[in-house]
Amino acid sequence: MTQGIIAAGSVHTAEAGAEMLRAGGNAVDAAVAACFASFMAEPTLVAPGGGGFALVFRQRDAHAWLYDFFVDFPGKGMAREAWPSPPDFYPITVDYGPTHQIFHIGRASVATPGLIAGLCRLQEDLGTFPLAEVLQPAIQLARNGVPLGDFGAYVGEILHGIFSADETLARLFGAPNAFLRPDTLYKNPDLADFLEALGREGPDLFYRGDIAQAILADQRAHGGLLTPQDLAEYQVIVREPLHQHYRQYEFLTNPPPSRGGVLIAFSLALLEEYALPRIPFGSPSHLELLTEVMRQTDLARPTFEITGDAGFFLARPHIEEHAAELARRLRSHARHHPEVPVPPREHSNTSHLSVLDGQGNLIALTTTAGEGPGFIVPGTGIILNNILGEADLHPNGFLQGEPGKRIGSMMAPTLVLKDNKPVLAVGSGGANRIRSAILQVFLNYTDMHMDLTHAVDAPRIHFERNGLQMEPGFPRETVEKLREWGYDITLWPSRHMFFGGAHSVGLSPAGYFEGAGDARRAGAVVRVI
Repeated sequence: MTQGIIAAGSVHTAEAGAEMLRAGGNAVDAAVAACFASFMAEPTLVAPGGGGFALVFRQRDAHAWLYDFFVDFPGKGMAREAWPSPPDFYPITVDYGPTHQIFHIGRASVATPGLIAGLCRLQEDLGTFPLAEVLQPAIQLARNGVPLGDFGAYVGEILHGIFSADETLARLFGAPNAFLRPDTLYKNPDLADFLEALGREGPDLFYRGDIAQAILADQRAHGGLLTPQDLAEYQVIVREPLHQHYRQYEFLTNPPPSRGGVLIAFSLALLEEYALPRIPFGSPSHLELLTEVMRQTDLARPTFEITGDAGFFLARPHIEEHAAELARRLRSHARHHPEVPVPPREHSNTSHLSVLDGQGNLIALTTTAGEGPGFIVPGTGIILNNILGEADLHPNGFLQGEPGKRIGSMMAPTLVLKDNKPVLAVGSGGANRIRSAILQVFLNYTDMHMDLTHAVDAPRIHFERNGLQMEPGFPRETVEKLREWGYDITLWPSRHMFFGGAHSVGLSPAGYFEGAGDARRAGAVVRVI
């Protein structure tokens, strides 16, 4: 048995990882098993045909790797003139309650999937068990079924138009009589068959073999853009993590071309000049500082979007320019606020898991399939992605990308070390709120000296589009003071998945395992002792 702890977006996801730890596996075995299980345990958030990132720290050599298995723009080897006309690409409105957003779904919304390749590569490089063994919990869930539960049904209802777009997909989720109900038992025997074959054949099955042929046949028949070259030539990229020192900690996160980690690192560089541990949590000064740091990060962001150069973006002169403006604004509460560029809305249907094992190995793994493409690949049980259908990921227009190019993301799986020892693994779903959720959990755990449960559960804020979003739980006098200072505040009635899902694990200063499943996204923790 290997001691350890896992935090994830479902108790079934977490239990799959814990099963590997009990069998003597390491943190990577646990994370890979859990992520495969999430296809069943979190099916309205996670799908096999998506993409993601994993940040891994191996204690024995104090080394960290960022595995990038996010999606590529498709169409390699296909001339534009040969594209389907019209492509299967159509809009659908998603009702988020207070707001609505339009996404596009269909076969032509599918980017080249990377998740299967990434999980298999992680297991091959850093796991200890055969792939077939870590697949077993997911296979059992696919055969036996998992209730959608309240949260899965809630997300499914938000995405009702997507899950009901195809009759076969809708039946998988209980249509017509139990469609997307909490007690709907989600079974997927075709997915179980695929996973069993994957354990025997490896990722070639998905990228060159029978599953690839099924995906490509469906794409050809229904106006999609994926080509044999897209699948056969897909590559997992292993990158050096972005390193940022903050006080006595080493902050490791997702480097470019993804943007979330760079933006968090920028915020930390601004915050380091302030004695945050001496500012009471939830006080006007605390929230004003966080808000103005978020504002300066947003104002600085276009520089990174234009150049893609993290070195320049995080260089002292650029930081000092915004630090001076931050200090000036904090000196005077009543002031005119500069217009902040409207940030893109990115894939919000994202899930994260974190694992720490008894050897000190640490992994943070974040995945997404967008909102889902509105169909299932016939005979495979596989749902792909609709990441080409998210307008804000494609500023030059829909379907205008370069075939084979990796698409950008806000996802930022993050590890924190101190003296080359594990402190924290954290990440989040939640589109633009990913970076504010990770930032606040990190600061709560380190600067504010909260235990991890309180660090994750504590109310959060998010600044965006010149508006301050606030969860309930802050003192009333703080809210009133911030309004007096001129902030445009939206006070939410309850904690909400809007503010992320930062499922986290850590090692306390006393040396014991801590974990927190974020209740905003039905998180769960399992300890193996």
